[in-house]
Amino acid sequence: MPADLGDTIELAHGGGGRLTRRLIDDLFRPAFGAAPDDLTHDGAVFDVGGARLAFSTDSYVVQPIFFPGGDIGSLAVNGTVNDLAMCGAQPLYLSAGLVIEEGFAMDALRRVITSMCQAAHEAGVRLVTGDTKVVERGKGDGLYINTAGVGLVRTPAPVAPQRVQVGDAVILSADIGRHGVAIMAVREGLGFEMTIASDCAPLAASVLQLIEAGVALHCLRDLTRGGLATGLIEIAQASGTAIGLDEAAIPVSEPVRGACEILGLDPLYVANEGRFVAFVPQADAARAVAILRQFNDEATVIGHVQHAAEFGSVSVGTIGGARELDLLTGEQLPRIC
Repeated sequence: MPADLGDTIELAHGGGGRLTRRLIDDLFRPAFGAAPDDLTHDGAVFDVGGARLAFSTDSYVVQPIFFPGGDIGSLAVNGTVNDLAMCGAQPLYLSAGLVIEEGFAMDALRRVITSMCQAAHEAGVRLVTGDTKVVERGKGDGLYINTAGVGLVRTPAPVAPQRVQVGDAVILSADIGRHGVAIMAVREGLGFEMTIASDCAPLAASVLQLIEAGVALHCLRDLTRGGLATGLIEIAQASGTAIGLDEAAIPVSEPVRGACEILGLDPLYVANEGRFVAFVPQADAARAVAILRQFNDEATVIGHVQHAAEFGSVSVGTIGGARELDLLTGEQLPRIC
């Protein structure tokens, strides 16, 4: 490990920040022999017997396990389903691995499994294999879940950050910040006037409708750890482009905006579990927005790819000018997905 990575991994530097990028570039990519463009997307795409498949995996350590709008079970299913959809794939099959802490209530486990089954049914996927491990009391924080999934790629051309082009419209599928604020409100026992529910939901149906309509999808990204800002920064860096956003166009509900002000959070960096951005040619933007508004009427164009930029950048235009977004050194809200 390069010396500048340090000797330990600190919890405060969770996924979605600068340390994650350094780990990928300096440790994982060299160790696994990955190409420069590998490990920059939500999943891997490859050919098997003439079929184009997408494969993805993720682990879920959310605390609390149950929250308004979902739980660790629905989160685990939807998270992997959405990663496959971001590859332009129709999700088909999932695996599930559960690490259960000794003493975890059987009723709670049954509730999580029921939630996973319901989420899989709603997403049109099957849970076909899995594993369980039990760890000592105090060693597992209740329950951790890993899911992996396989899907069939439906797009005629690759969907990846490297395909982003100057002039592309940046489309946001719905309002942002609900998941992270919902988790924080429950975790900290905060009583807001209105209950804020997570946006946890499957995204494959909306993506498949875009594909069926012939919208040219250059890149898709679901906005989980690190939120909208981190997702766009990673895409800008991978594509070598400068992305310009209109802050006034980015939908944030008033309850979420108010909660972020109270908590000192920037909604652009707050995690989501049912939101994504799509990069499409300007000529396809209006049609893409119309399709996405069948699923959520907040879908809108929030910016454009302005020009090539060697190191990639994302700026947000405001009434007073513009500010450039940067990767956070640490996670605003750790252990939320």
